[in-house]
Amino acid sequence: MTTVKQSPERNLIAILRGITPSEILDVVEVLVDAGFSKIEVPLNSPDAITSISMAQERFGTLSAIGAGTVLTAQQVGQVRAAGGTFIVSPNCDEEVIRTTKAEGMRSYPGVLTPTECFAALKAGADALKIFPAFQVGIKGIEAVRAVLPKETLLYAVGGVEPADFADYANVGCQGFGMASNLYKPGFSAAQTAENAKKMVAAYDAIKLGEKA
Repeated sequence: MTTVKQSPERNLIAILRGITPSEILDVVEVLVDAGFSKIEVPLNSPDAITSISMAQERFGTLSAIGAGTVLTAQQVGQVRAAGGTFIVSPNCDEEVIRTTKAEGMRSYPGVLTPTECFAALKAGADALKIFPAFQVGIKGIEAVRAVLPKETLLYAVGGVEPADFADYANVGCQGFGMASNLYKPGFSAAQTAENAKKMVAAYDAIKLGEKA
């Protein structure tokens, strides 16, 4: 039985692409212990729905458990049935966003252009995932941020390192999604834990607040 405690809410999403059910509990435990309060299992991972269900049952009171790479409304329903509480997509699919909200979950769609940003917000997105962030760049995000509603929560995802957090925060990003630099197949739970601690420390150093 886990002894970790619930962490303060942070706009940090742990993206566990490639995680398997045999690994999920050990990895999620060290992530929650390090301070991550959002855990994403991409649906293109092996038996992802089982991993989501297992993580939700064990850690659902300590961390939000959700799915990534969600491409269809049917997949949204599968995640909800497994206990997931948020949906992340690589793209702006309005049907996926609306279905997510209808199921009572948070919606974090991937966007790249102002048109996609406003379409996602109109469909009910809780936050926007700028993806891939390295392609838009700091200046690009700054330009997009200037035209978005002030209350819009932006996550920078894709090619973002802890050393970059302050630069992204300075142009209006309040959250980050961490993938292969946090976990990838072959990483041990201990290695993932060390990566997670560095990311949480970098996030806390720029004193970003939680919004969604």
